[in-house]
Amino acid sequence: MNASVHLLERTLPATVHVQVTVPESHPSAAVLGTERSGSGALVDHHGLIVTVNYIVLGGRDVRVTLFDGRELAGEVIAQDFASGIALVQVPGGDDFPAVPVASEDSVAVGDEVFIVASVGDAARRASSGGITSLEGFDANWEYTLDRAIFSSAMNPGLGGGPLLDRHGQVTGVVSLNLNEIGRFALAVPIAHYRDHRDELLRFGRRTTRPSRAWLGLYCYMLRGHVVIAGILPGGPAEAAGLAQGDIVLAVDDARVQTRREFYERLWEHRAGADVRLEVFRDESIRTMQVATGNAEEFFA
Repeated sequence: MNASVHLLERTLPATVHVQVTVPESHPSAAVLGTERSGSGALVDHHGLIVTVNYIVLGGRDVRVTLFDGRELAGEVIAQDFASGIALVQVPGGDDFPAVPVASEDSVAVGDEVFIVASVGDAARRASSGGITSLEGFDANWEYTLDRAIFSSAMNPGLGGGPLLDRHGQVTGVVSLNLNEIGRFALAVPIAHYRDHRDELLRFGRRTTRPSRAWLGLYCYMLRGHVVIAGILPGGPAEAAGLAQGDIVLAVDDARVQTRREFYERLWEHRAGADVRLEVFRDESIRTMQVATGNAEEFFA
């Protein structure tokens, strides 16, 4: 751990442990469970916390443990499904410790960074490394980032904690453990919070961005093909009859050869629009009409 003692002393008090209970009836419970734990960072002195959305998705009972051991009730006040970040508010005045947010996207490949994460209640761990890539990212659950932060710092605890630069400023929100050669953690750039803070606080979501068509499926790449790995129960894909193992060939007659291309073609449509998918199943090509949904409404 190479982060200086001074930086750790300054940033540790502003990190939190987040414990969330989700009703069994919530659509996310089957995939993410009903009891979730994560990390977060206080980004202002009034108790505003930035974390990742998958931790708090569907949360009805949110408990936040501060570095000094205090446990407070939290409230999920904003969720950005496109970027994957969420905001939680805790009561208690205007004297919370806070970590500064980087004022611009000034990090570059090779820059030193460190991660502070919760490992349960008031316990924290830290890890340091360097930025290895700022390229785009796509995941198996209809999610992409045009610019993600990959680092050689290994996440030492639970997801949702801050990725900090050498000045101790939040430059990203740690989302995933990758454990790839030279790339151990992926963080969502803090710009998704910083540049849209007022909108998120006012509306609880990004309202200025057009809604995206959503299917409720998981997919992976296999030998240059997009293969459906799973279907979310109750989602549009299930209603349309799509199935695990289907190979997606085209969206509205536009051929797709990568997962990212599949998502981008899908997102040319707004939520609720009908799309036509060409899939390969049982040695034949089928055309399927799908009424898309809205992920924000489905998981509300």
